[in-house]
Amino acid sequence: MHFPYGLSDFSTLIEQDYWYLDRTDRLADIEAAGRQLIFLRPRRFGKSLLLSMLEHYYDLARADQFETLFGHLAVGRNPTPLHNQYFVMKWDFSLVPAQGEIHDIERALHRHINAAIHACAARYGWLDEVAIIDEDAIASFSALLTRLRATRHKLYLLIDEYDNFANEVLMAGRTGSQNRYESLLYGEGLLKTVFKAVKAAAGGMGLDRVFITGVSPVVLSDMTSGYNVAKSVYLNPEFNDLCGFTESEVATVLERLATEGGDWTVSEALATMRTFYNGYRFSEEATESLYNPTLSLYFFDELARRGHPPRQLLDENLAMDRNKLTYIASLPQGEALLIAALGGQETKSEERDAPVVIPELVRRFGVADVLAAVKDQPFMASLLYFFGILTLDGLTPFNECRLRIPNLVARGLYVERLRETWLPQVNQGESARALQPAIRRLAQQADLTPLADLIEQGYFRVLSNRDYRWTNELLVKFAFLTLLFDDRLYMVVSELETDRGYADLALILRPDMRRFQALDLVLEFKYLGLKELGLSGEQVRATTRAELTQRSAVAVRLNEAEAQARDYGATLIQRHGLKTLQAFAVVALGVERLVWRPVVINQD
Repeated sequence: MHFPYGLSDFSTLIEQDYWYLDRTDRLADIEAAGRQLIFLRPRRFGKSLLLSMLEHYYDLARADQFETLFGHLAVGRNPTPLHNQYFVMKWDFSLVPAQGEIHDIERALHRHINAAIHACAARYGWLDEVAIIDEDAIASFSALLTRLRATRHKLYLLIDEYDNFANEVLMAGRTGSQNRYESLLYGEGLLKTVFKAVKAAAGGMGLDRVFITGVSPVVLSDMTSGYNVAKSVYLNPEFNDLCGFTESEVATVLERLATEGGDWTVSEALATMRTFYNGYRFSEEATESLYNPTLSLYFFDELARRGHPPRQLLDENLAMDRNKLTYIASLPQGEALLIAALGGQETKSEERDAPVVIPELVRRFGVADVLAAVKDQPFMASLLYFFGILTLDGLTPFNECRLRIPNLVARGLYVERLRETWLPQVNQGESARALQPAIRRLAQQADLTPLADLIEQGYFRVLSNRDYRWTNELLVKFAFLTLLFDDRLYMVVSELETDRGYADLALILRPDMRRFQALDLVLEFKYLGLKELGLSGEQVRATTRAELTQRSAVAVRLNEAEAQARDYGATLIQRHGLKTLQAFAVVALGVERLVWRPVVINQD
């Protein structure tokens, strides 16, 4: 099997026999949804390939290729009347540089649209009849529409990454960037003028359909009356899986790949992919979660070419998402939202696995709102939804919107961000040299002492000085989580759901990494305040761990944590087919000391 990792040209995929997940059965739904549509999805989620498929399906110049391209697909067996009935033109705003002075950006935008108009005119034999007017793409567009109206066909306009300019401003966060953006969108700015021209063209001037893709609704909100005719379909349940793969589709590919050999099994590969790549939902009514298509293709490609899963499960092409978390963390209360998303809120029962709850998604906001407005949790959580770093998780009994981190790859970005914020010295000097040996001692020898010493001497000293209201078991859990998170070997999950509750922190070896020498681990945390303990910080530091564990209040907490670890561990052993599991009951005494009790859980 050949996988189109990094490819988004539909004809290349079909004609060169790449694997293609058929979504052409949705074309009738797209046509029925409206004539001017906007479809939002996170970066690297298959939007460009979707546009390419639309381009090939509706292009009248490709009518003779219909059977070759679509005959074997769902729509080939039941085509809609509109197939190959349009002149098609595509704009891709990711190709327009968003840096430089405003006149440089405007010239680049004119050039891009003019190039698209020139390509369209050449494709349909109109080069001598359509005037391409330098640095006036609006006039060129009008000339193209005039020529088009002399025919019986109309235009289908595809716009990819329409919000490229907004994304550059958000990630740069600089005043100059904001000024350039406002010059493009506000008043008679060029980008607003372009979309006004699109709106006018759809009012009887020859433009019949528009399909727009992007990441967020920022630009449309800023354009206001400039383009207020597009219908947003990104939350429609019928389009939840328009981009993205379902679990049954992923399993089918793995089963076929397994026949080609390799040092892996379908069940193990599916378990790994489910943990790291699954979990996206883009409709409140959706009943099935999706796998990230780019990461899935990356995984499939490694299996097909190398015969084993990729060692590094985060495709570096998604590394830009780190910048978005950095941006959110820099906002007032932004860091608290990241902590809540990681499972840090002390919520109960059904809300425990979806700790971010907001009244509803904020669907209309502009760059000024993002850069300058008061940042409340619904606003910031909605941004993270559009960025793909939070995802929908249904509704609460009070009809509120539940959001959660979709998978372990996204969770790793959160942990990385918080680790950089809290402990910039982790990768420097003596701490860096001591950390990896301490982790190795825990993972290979079940010896928690070196890591606990590091947390007491470094981590607690840093976090105890921060302005947090959650100095409790959450503090100790995050200390371990941010230091132990390592998808190179482990599936590291905070608040992992089991049949009997929620394990605080579970480190389960990746199925493809079981050949290495490392233990499966689960840790349960409790917190005991110094006042309740009846000792001062100085007294706690001067007392040995062995003596501290003998105190009745500490023993009670250790017993509680051990009982939970045994319950959760039994479920984890059964779920992952483990022979044994090393558990720890850990109690933090204020932000001064850690005491613990090791617990070995064997398969019954």
